[in-house]
Amino acid sequence: MIIDCHGHYTTTPPGVGDYRDAQKAALTKDPNHQGEKGVMHVSDDEIRESIENNQLKLQQSRGTDLTIFSPRASWMGHHIGNEYTSQYWTEHQNDIIRRVCDLFPQNFVPVAQLPQSPHVSPAKSVPEIVRTVEEMGFIGINLNPDPSGGYWNDVGLSDRAFYPIYEKMVEYDIPAMVHVSAACNPCFHTTGSHYLGADTTAFQQLMMSDVFKDFPTLKIIIPHGGGAVPYHWGRFRGMAQDQKLPPLDELVLNNIYFDTCVYHQPGIDLLLDVIPHKNILFASEMIGAVRGIDPESGHYFDDTKKYIDAAHISAESKTMIFSENAKRVFSRLKVPA
Repeated sequence: MIIDCHGHYTTTPPGVGDYRDAQKAALTKDPNHQGEKGVMHVSDDEIRESIENNQLKLQQSRGTDLTIFSPRASWMGHHIGNEYTSQYWTEHQNDIIRRVCDLFPQNFVPVAQLPQSPHVSPAKSVPEIVRTVEEMGFIGINLNPDPSGGYWNDVGLSDRAFYPIYEKMVEYDIPAMVHVSAACNPCFHTTGSHYLGADTTAFQQLMMSDVFKDFPTLKIIIPHGGGAVPYHWGRFRGMAQDQKLPPLDELVLNNIYFDTCVYHQPGIDLLLDVIPHKNILFASEMIGAVRGIDPESGHYFDDTKKYIDAAHISAESKTMIFSENAKRVFSRLKVPA
């Protein structure tokens, strides 16, 4: 079995965008508008069409079996509006992910967006974790280290303000994938510099903190191959040494995992050379940031299975990366027959 741990619903039907546009229009008139959850008009047939012609089609053609699926990351938009805006939008986004997984239970498993907002206590996201995990069967969460959308003007992941989220994660034994949303700071490109910089920043914040001392069973996934982390592993090792911290193997590798959303063979090979294979989860983020064909290989950039297939690693390591690590990290995952 091949489990893709990083998929987003980037092909949502028009009703999803219509709902968000209505939220934004209300906020233009009144930035403090609270509103209500209301209704998002999306039919099951629209969902089926949007999935069958996109994610499911690529799953089948590329030889993967199961995608761990969450709302579109760039549309989380935690910087938009206020905490009520984010709460209602997030609830609808998670509801529609549940619907996708109910319509395609053999192919998709749900992970939740959180209703984060700048300068709003992360603890306010805990009820949505409870709702999605206990009531809706979600197996993990996406956690935004920068709800400001690229301005980084709130507390970091090492701050105790995030501890209520970590406590609930440990209680439920669910992982969090660190994932920012769209950048509203013009200095950053959303899927290039903002995403990759955030991955590196999140690793740095956690590495230099007491989070894993306080939560020794916490599980964090750093996506996009870890940003710059594997490439600069020696820098981080040296920093830990200078700070009189334990070696990185002991400091972070019992808690942090990296995915394979790296879109060329040399990048994947470096990831596999530097990071222990038990800490790597297969992922593609297909129909995401990079959608074209690589003229050098003739294959889609985000067809990451081909890179793992071609890597000079053991069959045992490939099995760990393709499925066994995901089963261990997502302990609530019930693999379809």
